[in-house]
Amino acid sequence: MTADRYAEIHAGWRWDVPADFNIAHACCGRWAADRARFALYWEDESGAASAHTFWDLQREANRLSNVLASLGVRRGDRVALILPQRRETVVAHVAVYQMGAVTVPLSFLFGPDALEYRLADSEARVALVDPQSAGNLAPIRDRLPQLAHAIGAAGARGDGLLDYDAIVGAASPHFAPAATRADDPALVIYTSGTTGPPKGALMPHRCLVGNLSGFVHSHDGYPREGDLFWSPADWAWTGGLMDALLPTLYFGQPIVGYRGRFEPERAFRLIEKYQVRNTFLFPTALKLMMKAFPRPRERFDVNLRSIMSAGEAVGTTVFAWTQEALGATVNEMFGQTEMNYIVGNSHALWPAKPGSMGRPYPGHRVAVIDDAGNEMPAGEPGDVAVHRVAPDGTPDPVFFLEYFKNPDGTRKKYTGDWCRTGDVATRDADGYLWYQGRADDVFKVAGYRIGPSEIENCLVKHPAVANAAVVPSPDETRGSVVKAFIVLAPGHAPAPALEDDIRQHVRRFLAPYEIPKEIEFIDALPMTTTGKVQRKVLREREAARKAR
Repeated sequence: MTADRYAEIHAGWRWDVPADFNIAHACCGRWAADRARFALYWEDESGAASAHTFWDLQREANRLSNVLASLGVRRGDRVALILPQRRETVVAHVAVYQMGAVTVPLSFLFGPDALEYRLADSEARVALVDPQSAGNLAPIRDRLPQLAHAIGAAGARGDGLLDYDAIVGAASPHFAPAATRADDPALVIYTSGTTGPPKGALMPHRCLVGNLSGFVHSHDGYPREGDLFWSPADWAWTGGLMDALLPTLYFGQPIVGYRGRFEPERAFRLIEKYQVRNTFLFPTALKLMMKAFPRPRERFDVNLRSIMSAGEAVGTTVFAWTQEALGATVNEMFGQTEMNYIVGNSHALWPAKPGSMGRPYPGHRVAVIDDAGNEMPAGEPGDVAVHRVAPDGTPDPVFFLEYFKNPDGTRKKYTGDWCRTGDVATRDADGYLWYQGRADDVFKVAGYRIGPSEIENCLVKHPAVANAAVVPSPDETRGSVVKAFIVLAPGHAPAPALEDDIRQHVRRFLAPYEIPKEIEFIDALPMTTTGKVQRKVLREREAARKAR
């Protein structure tokens, strides 16, 4: 059994944030002198593959910095990166940060409307695109007067697109990096927009330092000899950028990049081929892998050392499967764009309670608070919040600076020195947090307060259920009833008998008021590109259906 060293580690943590700090130097420049040190192993679904050292990436980043400077990019200007996992994405991050400019990572999956909103709001001067995102940028270019230039990478062609290979190849490989302070802005990351329009969180260079406590602990003492990281998380999001790419490179370690759709078999093939030791997998990805390959090590040579998961509650079913089927204990993590990697587990140092979000990571003061900012007693639900001041008495470096051009939104994020997450949880007597759902996901049925995650976890235990989402459905008599949207596992088909069996299954594990009154089988749940179930979409759909 794991010895509980949490109190000792938490009490001993001290932040040491240098006054001068730049993500580009920390993640690439300082490692580039070793020309044999690999940073990136890359492939895509077509079979193309390549490998790149820190030296390779730094030289190319220097060339791109010179190109961007020639296009008029200056300190503080925003540069949009609408790119998937590929070499040019890493290069662009390094190039922009070392100029003192600001990246705006955007998903290559965004359609024209989503892109237009974020590009206009961020006032991006230059955008880098690949063939897929170039097609979505083209119809909105005329409506973005501040976007002076667009650069097409990976063979992207089109009217007004500058050729990445041609202009970068002709530039000088020497560049003098700008000096930046730890508090200087480095990137604008847009929230997923689950509650209102997406907001651009302006993040400082120091936020990477603030992520390291959680990253190291969630991967049980990262890095260790032989570690190799891979995650399918899009590098345009906090999950892919701050939970995978940048912290891995910060430690001078290599990461596997893959451009292609997530599929369970492909994921296991990548883990096997590269002998991946560390991974971040969304709960949805783990559920798909579990249903597709209940006993994966009978087919794949898997030797994982650490698994982190975040975005939704993992639940006890998936937790047990990772231990039994993958030989690794999943460390759940909780955070959000504005202050990431704040709560989680490190099962090698303190016991992981299945289904719990974990405890506050060392260096962060986290509490469950009420509307007035008072800390709630154990067992009482409230809003998870992080204090501006870390337990060592210094400012917590994980915090965002502000919502870009949105001072009112920034003010509303805080209650005094507490920064609210908008996620509801309870705290137990040992200090572990238990996720109840987004504040707007929690609902009442017959006077009972219901968080969807517990019911969803129970549903996934049923062999016919691949994934599930629970929302309130309006009801004239009760106000609302529990409705479950269910994605069936392969080999199962909708039927009234199956609905009854699923209800009986829930009845065996949960309270009567938690049994789904209504069940609807669905081909796929609406998801954000960060892997979170969009319950808001399902709630609105239900409200509209009942209104009719």
